[in-house]
Amino acid sequence: MNALNTVNLLDSIIPISQFNKGQANKIFSDVKKHGTKIVVKNNSPECILMSPQLYQQMMEEYEDAILAAEAEKRLNQKVKYVSHDALMKKLGLSPSDLDDVEVNLE
Repeated sequence: MNALNTVNLLDSIIPISQFNKGQANKIFSDVKKHGTKIVVKNNSPECILMSPQLYQQMMEEYEDAILAAEAEKRLNQKVKYVSHDALMKKLGLSPSDLDDVEVNLE
């Protein structure tokens, strides 16, 4: 994802009054061509416009960061792990008991 530098930041600002003047189609087209836009109302940022693809990419990266942080937290915990074989023995199961079990992982 590209960060906005100062020049791009200034070019990306759109007054909300442009929407009131019927320029929404032009603005949306500009977002598709040039990326993120910042809508300002009374000289304060009101919202950010971005393509659905960029939003999806951003959300996936955010979710990946959350999962990575959780994985790191779990790896740093002092936990005694149980092996697969030990768990099977504790539950009184043999590998053949699982032959007809269907598992779907996502």
